[in-house]
Amino acid sequence: VQLQASGGGLVQAGGSLRLSCIASGRTFSNYRMGWFRQAPGKEREIVTAISRSGGYTLYADSVKGRFTISRDNAKNTVYLQMNSLKPEDTAVYYCAADWVTADRATMTSTHYDYWGQGTLVTVSS
Repeated sequence: VQLQASGGGLVQAGGSLRLSCIASGRTFSNYRMGWFRQAPGKEREIVTAISRSGGYTLYADSVKGRFTISRDNAKNTVYLQMNSLKPEDTAVYYCAADWVTADRATMTSTHYDYWGQGTLVTVSS
């Protein structure tokens, strides 16, 4: 599966952005999805994950209550709605996919085999 992330940009602290990740090449609904981010000088970290159906979601503590992951299997797209953005949310955001049969989400980064190219989110203070 090929993944194309978009929607990044420059936003002031407290603002919102919505990222999109469009998948192509395989049956999107066979993949659970995750959003990761990598800030300058830091390791990549997982932000949130969603199951194949969208019925299960998981969040890192740092974004819980501010970010929402969702998916539209008819559009082969996973979204990341980011509200109340903080300067520490500044990073390159990546979407990733993991082919599974079970309808479960995972925050384990090593499970993800397919990656998008990343989209930069910059939050100014």
